[in-house]
Amino acid sequence: MAQTNVNIRMDEATKKAFDAFCEEIGLSVSAAFNIFAKTVVREQRIPFALTTEVPNSVTLAAVEAAEKREDVFGPYDSVDAAMEALNA
Repeated sequence: MAQTNVNIRMDEATKKAFDAFCEEIGLSVSAAFNIFAKTVVREQRIPFALTTEVPNSVTLAAVEAAEKREDVFGPYDSVDAAMEALNA
């Protein structure tokens, strides 16, 4: 099958990281993009979830606090007790 060229623009940091990843797993960048393109054509979809659901600063702060075990209440003996604390 005849080959053609495709030019892709991306920021330099992403390109360097992608080059390094491809090298580490033994693929060329060209082979990686070909795998992606063939998967899209075969499955007729982007082969991963696309979302705009980015956590806001309040959610990120809550996750960080929970990971540090800060502002964590409980344990509760029942759902009713947990709900009562949440509604207080």
